[in-house]
Amino acid sequence: MTKWIEADIKNAIISQVPQGSIQDLFGDIDFDSSKLFRICDLINKSETKVTHIISAPGRTELGGNHTDHNGGKVLCAAIQIDTLAAVSKTENGKISIHSNGFDESFFIDSSDLALNHSEYGTTQALIRGVLAGAKKFGGKIGGFTAEISSNVGIGSGLSSSASFEVLIATIVNDLYNDGNIHLNEIAQIGQYAENIYFGKPCGLMDQTASAVGGILKIDFGTIGEIDIQQIQFDMSKTDYELLVVNTGGGHASLTAAYAAIPDEMKAVANELGFDSLGSCEESIFIENLTKIRSQLGDRSVLRAMHYYSENRRVDEMVEALIGGDFELYLEKVAQSGYSSQNILQNVIPPQSDGKNQNLGFALALSQLFFEKKGRGVSRVHGGGFAGTIQAYVHKDDFDEFSLIMNDLVGPFSTEKLKIRNHGAKTILRIE
Repeated sequence: MTKWIEADIKNAIISQVPQGSIQDLFGDIDFDSSKLFRICDLINKSETKVTHIISAPGRTELGGNHTDHNGGKVLCAAIQIDTLAAVSKTENGKISIHSNGFDESFFIDSSDLALNHSEYGTTQALIRGVLAGAKKFGGKIGGFTAEISSNVGIGSGLSSSASFEVLIATIVNDLYNDGNIHLNEIAQIGQYAENIYFGKPCGLMDQTASAVGGILKIDFGTIGEIDIQQIQFDMSKTDYELLVVNTGGGHASLTAAYAAIPDEMKAVANELGFDSLGSCEESIFIENLTKIRSQLGDRSVLRAMHYYSENRRVDEMVEALIGGDFELYLEKVAQSGYSSQNILQNVIPPQSDGKNQNLGFALALSQLFFEKKGRGVSRVHGGGFAGTIQAYVHKDDFDEFSLIMNDLVGPFSTEKLKIRNHGAKTILRIE
């Protein structure tokens, strides 16, 4: 099989990808050499003739911490960090996937989509779940081989699982459905796989951001029905860098802690006769505070309070971005971080002995830095309890901030983010 080199990939991209899209997907016009290398590597590793190069981005949550699962509002964005696949179609219904960083390959027969509880928490479960989800949503499925590379780190808080789910769903969509499965349904297929087959009760924000791309305000309204508004704002033209700081610690032991947040919010709604807080007016909640406290306790009440205030903040953040008032937007980011840490309470792990509070330490350290500089904000990012914080650091302070974080939080802990306007898609077809 002919070996590809980066020049081959570059020429193919120039011939297929519109100029504006090149910069969004590959960085500067000279291209991100690391992505070109990854594509070459995947093609050359493949044992079959590659026909599609497909990319699904990671995501960052900008606002709306822990609101999506209760029919709330979120502000999120796709980012330049992605999961890539070199794909070829097979005619036998068999699926073979090899992913960099995994010793073993993954094999699925598309005719066997039965739910297997022994697969909970595994990559195998996600693949099988995506196939089952695509079929459930009326799509066609079939076999393929894929070589995969991801720089969306596991446990990085940038949603490696959603990026992977959306990637597999996009492969199925492009190979077997002529791209006709709607992006909203691609996101729901990913969520279905994670909820039902993987066993994690996630919301729908991560998959939607990866599938659609850009900065999105998502109103989940009634559970299962979403309204998406794309926000036109170029964050690269501000004086700030957007980044995450990986504070260490895995999420594997925290599923119960994550599940408790939506469960407690829904318990408040149920006490008031509703399925979720998204269906319950805040005024009804306020009128019944005493009753709810006596029935469910204070933490459930506090988490519901966070839900309602965070919903309002998402609207305020969107208005600030649309109006070009980035300083007001940063104020709302800071308020979101305060509410998550102190009212929602998703910073300190529930069984912490006091020795391991990585998120709290990183937030306090960043706050000290920003107070000294008189600018910059940070907040807990995503699910919380472990993983990452998000920060907006003035460009003149970025090197110093990164040095401090990498020294005191962990080497290479900071990662700069760039908003990606394209969601999951085939970025290259090979004849």
